[in-house]
Amino acid sequence: GAVSPAFVSKLQQMFCQRGPCFLLQYGLGAVLSATKASAVLPQAGDEYDFYRSFPGFQEFCESQGDKLLHSMSQIMHHHGCRSHMRDRNKLTGLEERFDLVVDSNDVILERAGILLDEADGLNRSQQPVMPVGFQPPKIVVSSWNRKGSSSGSRSETFRLLHAKNVARPQLKFKEKIDNSNTPFVPKIFIKPNALKPLPAYFTNKQMRKERPEDLDVPAALADFIHQQRTQEHVDDMFAHPYQYELDHFSVPEKLLLKPEPQMYKPLAETKLSYIDTLEDLVALNEKLCKLSEFAVDLEHHSYRSFLGLTCLMQISTRDEDFIIDTLELRSELYILNEAFTDPSIVKVFHGADSDVEWLQRDLGLYVVNLFDTHQASRALNLARHSLDHLLKHFCNVDADKRYQLADWRIRPLPDEMVQYARSDTHYLLYIYDCVRVQLLDFNHGQPGLLQSVWNKSKDVSLKVRANLPPRTLHLLVQQAREMPLLKVREEERRQPRCSQNKRFLSLSVVI
Repeated sequence: GAVSPAFVSKLQQMFCQRGPCFLLQYGLGAVLSATKASAVLPQAGDEYDFYRSFPGFQEFCESQGDKLLHSMSQIMHHHGCRSHMRDRNKLTGLEERFDLVVDSNDVILERAGILLDEADGLNRSQQPVMPVGFQPPKIVVSSWNRKGSSSGSRSETFRLLHAKNVARPQLKFKEKIDNSNTPFVPKIFIKPNALKPLPAYFTNKQMRKERPEDLDVPAALADFIHQQRTQEHVDDMFAHPYQYELDHFSVPEKLLLKPEPQMYKPLAETKLSYIDTLEDLVALNEKLCKLSEFAVDLEHHSYRSFLGLTCLMQISTRDEDFIIDTLELRSELYILNEAFTDPSIVKVFHGADSDVEWLQRDLGLYVVNLFDTHQASRALNLARHSLDHLLKHFCNVDADKRYQLADWRIRPLPDEMVQYARSDTHYLLYIYDCVRVQLLDFNHGQPGLLQSVWNKSKDVSLKVRANLPPRTLHLLVQQAREMPLLKVREEERRQPRCSQNKRFLSLSVVI
């Protein structure tokens, strides 16, 4: 219910009497309790949809959601931000609310930074980052999104969370998607830059041709079934193909020296190439093999897909940006292993934990000599470790968040989405230079801290893709009678179509 003014006044008096330390402890405890409670909620997807089918759960979610929105609106109003979180006439979409929360967080964090600087005796402008009653800002990454649209118009904003009528790209894939729970078998048959050759299992192209009965199932599943039939076992079948090379990789001495940061070119002056043919891909690989470093990022899509799809790859050099259509070239991208596994070439990622697994699963790509700027940010104890923060901290660039939830399966890609994608890697090599300088300065010129970041980055590149059952399955199986529903649910999720909710609802009634 509503909180009375008398209670608020009493609470404020108590906080004032006990001092700021008590306030911090109280606030931290409340945040931890809320985080702990949110961790046990059903996850988005089929688990949530299943629970949502029960009226009691639906009513509970709506009532609690209204309370949370009310609390968030009060906090925003207190800080002078737009606070119409519950006004459906003004904000009707989830994405609009998300943007409003992000913008409000920026204002609140900026104010907190100002107050902390003031407490430390630093001179800093007291002007708030945005005036009271601000509207969500028109963030400019570069000249491509400076459009003379009318104030408040949302017509130029792409909201493509769930784009409709998009042809499923899986239909064009040469190899079937493997949605099974069988152990993941690396998609590799050629191993460039090898110190240890591939096992014969991966290079024997006749293996599956001799088993025509398995040609209608995914290759990994067919090979796993064949092993069970014949009792064959290959020790290195499920291992990281470049485990030996990574174990014996040592960072060159020149990469432990203090670099001179090389400023990035303006986006408008940087050549952009869209790679969607085999000929262009081969030419790109030849370029990359001649470089000493390049930056990489991926765009992944998981809606209406059991495992998700890698839809786009962005690569930036010091002089050019490349956008690679990984849906069109999915079966040919192994060509890039020549550059990706060359130990003399640095591959710069930000937060590569998921990227490394997606590269293995979808494209058969592996990385040797990886530098993860996320690991560098953690070693430097920066305030935040997101790419957005690094862009602002080192490049004074505000990241455009409008396309984070976009449907990257769309073809042809709108120019705005292409420009958004290239900006993720365009500045990354300069950030790579800057964090190395700071890592050395932070450790008084000694390379120990920088070496630790290289080691942690290597650990990321050593990750091995594994097909495991969803972590939340056991939460649904509370009683034996629920098992039939769970089995149907898993069967439907693995089919190349959307789940049939009517079947689930009818089964839940029967059970």
